[in-house]
Amino acid sequence: MTIEEFWQDFLSKTDRSPETRFLESFHFDMTEESANHLLGLVLTGKKRATASSLLAYEKAGLRVPQTGDFSIVTDWSGAPRCVIETTAVNIYKFRDITFEICSREGEDENLESWRNNHISYFTEDGKELGYEFSEDMPVVFEDFKMVYSR
Repeated sequence: MTIEEFWQDFLSKTDRSPETRFLESFHFDMTEESANHLLGLVLTGKKRATASSLLAYEKAGLRVPQTGDFSIVTDWSGAPRCVIETTAVNIYKFRDITFEICSREGEDENLESWRNNHISYFTEDGKELGYEFSEDMPVVFEDFKMVYSR
């Protein structure tokens, strides 16, 4: 099923206006194993948030998600699997993210693990997009709820 077919199915089955648009379709992370694992966490309801570099949005010329935005989450191969709706967006300095905040991502059992994993991610992402990780780097923390899956 294509992204557009999946979106039309979502609109039809949830009685939404055909004019409703989605912000993006994407998969999580940089490897197939991780992307599909994180998708699984979304599908089971454990993952209810994601963290991104504000600098990455700026470098790519993309707008930061806003409350009420819809996005389509795909598996690594690009097959659409669910629709999420952004419920809150906050921007924190990396150093200021607490375990209470990051635990909503559902990925790590403690703050140290989350920090280590995200330092690695932001360092690699920065190499690709042209920014450098720092403890003061602004992080877009997006809370969401899954509103549709097949």
